[in-house]
Amino acid sequence: MQPLVLLLAFILLPGAKAEKIIGGQEARPHSHPYMAYLQIQTPDDLRSCGGFLVREDFVMSAAHCLGSVINVTLGAHNIQRPERTQQRVSVRRAIPHPGYDPQTFLNDIMLLQLRNRIRRNRVVRPVALPNAGEKLHPGTLCKVAGWGLVSLNRRTDKLQEVQLKVQSDRKCSRHFSSYRSQTEICVGDPRQRKLAFKGDSGGPLVCNNKAQGIVSYGDSRGIPPGVFTRIASYHSWIKRTMRRFKLQDQTEDFPTP
Repeated sequence: MQPLVLLLAFILLPGAKAEKIIGGQEARPHSHPYMAYLQIQTPDDLRSCGGFLVREDFVMSAAHCLGSVINVTLGAHNIQRPERTQQRVSVRRAIPHPGYDPQTFLNDIMLLQLRNRIRRNRVVRPVALPNAGEKLHPGTLCKVAGWGLVSLNRRTDKLQEVQLKVQSDRKCSRHFSSYRSQTEICVGDPRQRKLAFKGDSGGPLVCNNKAQGIVSYGDSRGIPPGVFTRIASYHSWIKRTMRRFKLQDQTEDFPTP
């Protein structure tokens, strides 16, 4: 079955026909204080993705959400209104995983270094990440939030959420030939029409208050299960990358005499 990168149908600006969570509901405003809305400029268009705050100066998303210019909005519920809670910041540096493969979506993870540190408060704060090698068992209940499609052709501007169940790896292996259990998580009960969909790419899969996965790809008709990047598999790369660029920037800002 041909997978659909969950970004593709979101090439449109808010107000046009973008997309979102299927089978979910509107989230309680600011109940996901780590959520980030990304506006992405590429040579061909302007599109959108999800993301999530992992440190005051870093947002995590999917590597397939890369663009030449990325602007991030935090503290939002309705992305079409200038809410007083919102913090808008540009991306200083986009760092997709060096092993990302756009054909198979392997290593579909990216760190975005923000140009300015955000102001941490009750509606904007980072989410915890898993430890290295941390595993999710089939049956675990998790939540996904996003501003993507709620059906094949209907959208809203307000953040949506849905509860999803982790599946066994074989359920995704049957559907997607490129599925890799070492670095990906299979999520969404095939018997329930609940799933992240177009426009939700890059958003987090949150289980027991930790971001365990990143919305990556799925079926073009919005039928579960879907594939999420397994964050725990990238623990060393995440820590090393955030440390390296922080140190590099300190060197740039304070050169040796």
